[in-house]
Amino acid sequence: MGGMKPLGEQHLALFRRHMVEIVDMHVELASEEIGKEALDPRLRTALLRVQRHLFVPAQLALAAYQDTPLPIGFDKTVSQPFIGALMLDLLGLAPGDRVLEVGTGLGYQAALMAEMGAELWSVEIVEEFANEALMRLRAFGYGDVQVRVGDGSRGWPEHAPFDRILVTAAAPAPPEALVEQLRPGGRLVMPLGGKDVQQLSVIEKGLDGGVATRAVMPVRFTRLETSA
Repeated sequence: MGGMKPLGEQHLALFRRHMVEIVDMHVELASEEIGKEALDPRLRTALLRVQRHLFVPAQLALAAYQDTPLPIGFDKTVSQPFIGALMLDLLGLAPGDRVLEVGTGLGYQAALMAEMGAELWSVEIVEEFANEALMRLRAFGYGDVQVRVGDGSRGWPEHAPFDRILVTAAAPAPPEALVEQLRPGGRLVMPLGGKDVQQLSVIEKGLDGGVATRAVMPVRFTRLETSA
């Protein structure tokens, strides 16, 4: 019988390498907005290592390495690899950084950050995603990542302050609780703006507690959901 051979790990690694080359190209093309020519080498290594096809719904595994957002259910998507990678690059992660992630999804970005040596606390408002993400992170070697169900705009005060905060949904302004839970000298990356188009933004908290915001490029994200 003919038919497609199952995809082996070497095929998937090849797809992943191709994905990273596409991301490299986008970074180069947007270097003026981003302010640099190339990805952080440690992030690039993580992108090559983390098996993205295991962090999307099984029926979409083959599409996991295309440079496109993918639906993961509940009207939510996982970002296209370039935008996801750009957000992590803008975070400027160092090994040992304490990171709060708002919007776990199925855990792909968390896996990348854990692969880069960050300590991670991730909050997800959709219970099904939180459970799925935890299962996947544990199964694929990122069992130290803490995930809880809740309103991410409130952060995770018990583990604050955080060196870095990543918000994978848009709001008109950074939620106050998150700015509070960011340590002085820390950095928050999120899309800021209305419902149709936002600016991917880097929010730096000065040692005096003052906040400076830099808009990097226009993006489209779903709105940050908050519980009443």
